[in-house]
Formats: sequence, structure tokens, C-alpha cells
Amino acid sequence: MVRGHDAGPVLATVPLDFQWPTVDPFLFCVHHDDAYPPGNDALGPAAPLTGRRIGMDFDGIDGWRMYHGDVVPGFPRHPHRGFETITIARRGFIDHADSLGATGRFGAGDVQWMTAGRGIVHSEMFPLLSRDAPNPTELFQIWLNLPRADKLVEPHYQMMWRHRIPTARFADESGRPVEVRAIAGAVGGVRPPAPPPHSWAARPDADVAIWIVRMAPGARWTPPPARPGVHRTLYLVRGGPARVAGVDVPPRTGVQVVADADVPIDNGPADAEWLLLQGRPIGEPVAHYGPFVMTSHDEIRDAIADYQRGGFGGWPWPADGPVHPREAGRFAVYAGGRTERPPP
Repeated sequence: MVRGHDAGPVLATVPLDFQWPTVDPFLFCVHHDDAYPPGNDALGPAAPLTGRRIGMDFDGIDGWRMYHGDVVPGFPRHPHRGFETITIARRGFIDHADSLGATGRFGAGDVQWMTAGRGIVHSEMFPLLSRDAPNPTELFQIWLNLPRADKLVEPHYQMMWRHRIPTARFADESGRPVEVRAIAGAVGGVRPPAPPPHSWAARPDADVAIWIVRMAPGARWTPPPARPGVHRTLYLVRGGPARVAGVDVPPRTGVQVVADADVPIDNGPADAEWLLLQGRPIGEPVAHYGPFVMTSHDEIRDAIADYQRGGFGGWPWPADGPVHPREAGRFAVYAGGRTERPPP
């Protein structure tokens, strides 16, 4: 957060770009929003790739990006150690594969929560399933830190299918609705599925919350206060302007607020959507090198050496960015072979 406020419960505001600033215990948040065209037979874009930096395409030409993909957009195999990724797939689909042997396809409201722990390699590809219509793809990816004591735990991967993620419903004094989709942290009498066992979010006193808040035009809502010392940030994803504790908030703005105070949100004349990230800070040093997040440079050197020596268990897939057949549907295969298929 880069713009401070002199007094009151609003601590700072910042305009939002592609990658959003976060505060401890969060490390990173990025909003992918790509207007992909119809897909081809290989599940890539049925459009020319001329002029794109294939392998490093973040330019947003024509409203979409290939990222590190060369046929299908996305992120072919890459390692992580020392933190967690939480991927909220809002539109479109993501094909997952990892070094544990887990794989699957999720999207359209599903959430994947992965504890990298001591080390995992995974790929995240965005197959364009529709041949005859555009393939809009939108997701949040959030990195949640792990404390030093848990940075080398066994990796863990789990799906939170959309039908299991609860929504709390509120109405202000004028009856205007507010909906809160709870991915982590109970709210309004609803409780989301449990996070992975070694997650910082699994500790009740960590007060971690990840909520998507939808507000009707003109609605007012005050998020329930958290414990003292907790960090809370609101990101105005869509809609606006709005006001937070009397402070004007333009569209596409992040707002860091005092978490243990009543901080009312007054929506403007359009439907609005916020992402709320909250948690007690871990309060440890952060040494960050690309996909590795540890607490010292020596630990980073160890992570690099371990990855170079053994690839965090190797890669059991025939391609760096495997995708599933067009008709595969949503599913997850976990390490060991257990398979889940959610309802349509």
C-alpha cells in the first residue's frame, strides 16, 4: 500500500494493476482476466500469435495473454517451496498437473488450495474449450505465506468445488442485498470447507479470511471486526466508486483498513464486487526468490539446490503443460489415485 491516510480506520489506498500489493501473511495477489477467442483443435486460441512474446506474453494484446504457454495459454511446469497458492477460478477452466501425480480440471467458481511446503512442481494451463464462442477466463491467484515451522511440510493439494463454498446473505436497512462468498473464514453464520492441515489459515487464532463481497447499488455493509493486530485489505474489483469509512474509493483500488474496527462500506450507483484478504501477520523475515519463499537467503540457496538436484520429485507427465481432452469435464485425481467429480 502506497498512499497513507492521516487518521481513521482507512490506513492506505493504492490503484490496482495486474499484480496487487498485499500485507503479511499474504505475499502476492494477481487478477487474471483474459478475453480469449474461440479455441482451436489443440485447445489454444484460434487466432494468430504474431507479435506476441511467446513464452513470456504478458502484454494483453487484443485483451488476452498466452503467459508462458506456446500453444495453450497458461503456466507450464514450475516449482514452489515455502508457501501456499489459492486459485479462485471465476470464469473459464484450469488444467492442473503436479509432481505428486495429481491432476485435474477446475473452473467456473471452483477453488484450488495447494500447500507447496518442502517443494512441488505444477502446471496451470487455461484450455479454451469452446470452438464457436469466446472463452473468457478470469481468476485470482493468492499466495499465502507459511511460518518457518511449516515451510518444509509435505505438499498438499485439495479442491474446493463451487457447490461446497458457502455464501452469506445480508441486507442493509433499506433492504439492499450484500452477498459474501466465504473461501476462508466464517461469516454471517456460514463456514467454508477446512483449509489444508498445515495452512496458516488452519490456525483459529490466525483469523484468516478470503471473501468475495458483492454489493447492490447503494448498499451499505460493515464487515465483522477481527481480532486486534490482524491485517485486512479490501480490493474493489468491479464497480465503484464507493466510500470506505467516509473515504472516497475510485474503481480498481485497494484499501488497507483497521481490522478490529467497524469500517462501513457504502457502495456507489453500480453493482460492486470486492475481494477481502485478512489474517494475523506471521511476523517472520521473508526471503523471496522467484517461486521460493523462505525466511533466509541460506534457505533460498538450499531450495534452489534441492530443486536442481531432484526436481522436487520429478515430473511424471509427457509434456511441460499437459491439458485434458475437451470433453473431460471438471475432476480431480489426487496423489495415490483417488478421483473426485463434482456435480455439474
